[in-house]
Amino acid sequence: MKIKMIRVLAALLMSFEVLAGFAVAQEKIIAAANEAEISSTGKNFPERHSRYKLQRGDTFDISFELNPEFTQTATVQPDGYITLRGIGDLMVADQTIPELTATLRTAYSKILNEPLISVILKDFEKPYFIADGQVARPGKYEMRGDTTLAQAIAMSGGFLETSKHSQVLLFRKASEGWYSAKIINVKKMEKAGNLHEDPQLHPGDMLFVPKNRFSKVKPFLPSASMGAFLKPY
Repeated sequence: MKIKMIRVLAALLMSFEVLAGFAVAQEKIIAAANEAEISSTGKNFPERHSRYKLQRGDTFDISFELNPEFTQTATVQPDGYITLRGIGDLMVADQTIPELTATLRTAYSKILNEPLISVILKDFEKPYFIADGQVARPGKYEMRGDTTLAQAIAMSGGFLETSKHSQVLLFRKASEGWYSAKIINVKKMEKAGNLHEDPQLHPGDMLFVPKNRFSKVKPFLPSASMGAFLKPY
């Protein structure tokens, strides 16, 4: 009986060592977020931009009031450029419509006298957020108005029992190829009933809910069926 108990305990010990390896990646992400100053104050977290910025694949109409021969439809290419009649290639990705209008007027001023230009979006990326990790329905969700982190979690089905409510990560694009991250203690926020710290999501944000420590250990804890191997003292 003692030999069987020793074998069970050894197996459990090996399981915990394996789990430690699985936990490293998650803990590194959280540690990196902390090092980059990503406390609940969010001082280095990009602020919300109210105007839509052009994305790759967006299509829009360009109308010329006094020079209709230049009226055209343009699509933002994968490299961020559009090709304009009489002008050629022009970088427009990440510009708002007012910024794009000003860019077009500057470009066409080289061949037209004070061009009157208007821009109308036709087909564009609908605002969305991504929910991942320990939520009931991970995936990509369309934003139909202002959406907070708590609302986004609810839209994705809410927390699983394996979730770590106190360290929800919110990722946000800061610049080309770079993302900022912020750790939100949703558990504390909800327990206190204080939603003033519930951040508004930006289009393209991703929330990630990590696993709690118990959920990593639970599959390897002794079950009722193992009781026969463990002699009570």
